[in-house]
Amino acid sequence: MGQFQLYFQLGIKHILDLAGFDHILFVIALCAIYIGRDWKKILILVTAFTIGHSVTLALATLNLVKVNSNLIEFLIPVTIAITALVNIFKPKASTGRGVQINYFFALFFGLVHGLGFSNYLKSLLGRESSIFQPLLAFNLGLEVGQLIIVALFLLASSLLVGLVGINRKEWTLVISAIVLGMSVMMMLETKYW
Repeated sequence: MGQFQLYFQLGIKHILDLAGFDHILFVIALCAIYIGRDWKKILILVTAFTIGHSVTLALATLNLVKVNSNLIEFLIPVTIAITALVNIFKPKASTGRGVQINYFFALFFGLVHGLGFSNYLKSLLGRESSIFQPLLAFNLGLEVGQLIIVALFLLASSLLVGLVGINRKEWTLVISAIVLGMSVMMMLETKYW
């Protein structure tokens, strides 16, 4: 297996890891206000998250940024909770500020999430002569993994809202409330306290 493929698969596994489902929750929180026809907006959100994630992974790998890992493990569920809360209080995608704040969340909170995996990736990349290709492969794997999450979520959303007839606003509120509850539990379980 080549180096690119190895890191690509590592990126996919990282984002789809059910043991560390924080990324899955965040992607679901970002997507909760959208439906299938909003796929372009969702693609931009997911890519913004990957860009933010990539920036801090690169900075941490190059030892340009160092942050307390316990703080980051606390901040990751905070970002999820904030996103879910915004969904609850403004549960409909709009062409105005609602969408803009989601883009901000995706990019800025992606920076925080990237720091959460940086120590592990830094230890792996420490053995590599160049970090550019492994970082690119890893981040492309992240993007593919996120698109898998988005596709599954949109499929479930389309089935329940479109075919079964569940109210879209209620769907958004229920999903966001579940994500909020899980993120609060994650905050309480961190070693930051």
